Amino acid sequence: MKEQLRELLLQALRTLQNDSTLPADLEVPSFVIERARNRDHGDFATNAAMLLAKPARAKPRELAEKLVAALPANTLVAKVEIAGPGFINFFLAPGAYHDEVRRIMAEGDAYGRSQSGKGVMAGVEYVSANPTGPLHVGHGRAAAIGDCISRLLDATGWNVKREFYYNDAGVQINNLAISVQARARGLAPGVEGWPEDGYRGDYIADVARAYMAGESVEADGEVVTGAKNADDLEAIRHFAVASLRREQNLDLKAFGVRFDTYFLESSLYTDGKVDETVRELVAHGHTYEEGGALWLRSTDFGDDKDRVMRKSDGTYTYFVPDVAYHRSKWQRGYARAITELGSDHHGSLARVKAGLQALDCGIPQGWPEYVLHQMVTVMRGGEEVKISKRAGSYVTLRDLIDEVGRDATRYFLIARKGDSQLVFDIDLARSQSNDNPVYYIQYAHARVCSVLRQAGEKGFTFDLHNGLAHLARLDNEHEQILLTELSKYPELVETAAANLEPHLVATWLRELANAFHTYYNSHQFLVDDANLRDARLALIVATRQVLKNGLDLLGLSAPESM
Repeated sequence: MKEQLRELLLQALRTLQNDSTLPADLEVPSFVIERARNRDHGDFATNAAMLLAKPARAKPRELAEKLVAALPANTLVAKVEIAGPGFINFFLAPGAYHDEVRRIMAEGDAYGRSQSGKGVMAGVEYVSANPTGPLHVGHGRAAAIGDCISRLLDATGWNVKREFYYNDAGVQINNLAISVQARARGLAPGVEGWPEDGYRGDYIADVARAYMAGESVEADGEVVTGAKNADDLEAIRHFAVASLRREQNLDLKAFGVRFDTYFLESSLYTDGKVDETVRELVAHGHTYEEGGALWLRSTDFGDDKDRVMRKSDGTYTYFVPDVAYHRSKWQRGYARAITELGSDHHGSLARVKAGLQALDCGIPQGWPEYVLHQMVTVMRGGEEVKISKRAGSYVTLRDLIDEVGRDATRYFLIARKGDSQLVFDIDLARSQSNDNPVYYIQYAHARVCSVLRQAGEKGFTFDLHNGLAHLARLDNEHEQILLTELSKYPELVETAAANLEPHLVATWLRELANAFHTYYNSHQFLVDDANLRDARLALIVATRQVLKNGLDLLGLSAPESM
């Protein structure tokens, strides 16, 4: 609807330019069309006249009157009013909302999808957990956000590539290996000889037991067999990483999350990508040596101070492989790169971007885009839950899935904007009540299915074509509210995708469910008047379709009964 209104305004502008009311070379600013907050002020409003007034050398209100007078004949707008200094308020014809119901039914699962991205490649990296233990609830939030961003970009026409970056080359991997080795030698946490920085969870004992038993594990196409030698630290490292990669993959599969690419940090070293990236930075003159270390002039690119790249002992600081990794994304054709991270990574973002700019290889400023998430607090019975027996020191993603199910876990982890802290209330997520938002939304979908079943049981035949032909019968307040909510969906998807904010979908789905439940509780659908009955059924079937589409964007199921 916004695009249709924009086109009407642009046609009015061209008419005023053609009759010399406005200059032919007038540059049209990017005006806004937004939904009115108060229905008494119409359905939509625009600031077009106010933005055009200065370049057109006209008074805003007078220009607004001329724009309204020049609007072409159409069936979309029933009435136009000018408010305040020059806002133009549009009151849509009822038929505009009826046409949207017809569009929903015609497009089905494709309703709300677009080609805004024009098939351009966009890489989305998320989770990217160290393969040192089960995924914790923070990884779960990253998985939910990243997966939903991917779904939104896909729905708006981008060629999406989902990527998981394994940090398999750091100090944590060594701690993992010596922890498994200690368990393989019969040591337990807390006894003499246990590594100071060793991992203490029961899962370490499980890995050690499997390694010493000579079991085989498969991770991402690679099969690794335990060598049964507690002294072979490299074999233990290889087996432990593969075991935990497999476990993380199983957790993500249970969570409904998939990836197109698994990228190993270690490959950046074995393939020479880190050294190559450093050579490029040196060649372009953005580095210098001082105190035996190699420094990046990151202040030239907006960082608050220059950064050490290669320490005096010859090892690289941790942001250097990140630069090499993102360089590889650019080389692989990611015109747009989005990286979802925990907020604790915030400090390193500026130096990574500085390194990419210093490569002078055409990477645009602002690339990659970062989406950060805050911590999650898990509550049960009014008290914070901090540990999982298996993990030893944190709540795992699997714990939540086992307790409340995949759908509730995904919804609760996506329900708030990523940069806000989130409280995950296990008791609420498990409840089958209207206070539980995911239950409330899914119940709306199931209720529509129930109404249709009841129609069949009562001997009513639902004629969708007849219902769409009699949508004008939908004239009460609750029907108007529901029609309005449905029409918001396409622009909501565009906004959520453009802003990388999937929580907007979660919030709006609850509003749509509320509009439906209120309508359900206030009116009978299975009335004797066949035309009215079919019209109401057509409306709720369209509601079911949009609920399904929105739930799918969040990776949630749309149950037919509850």
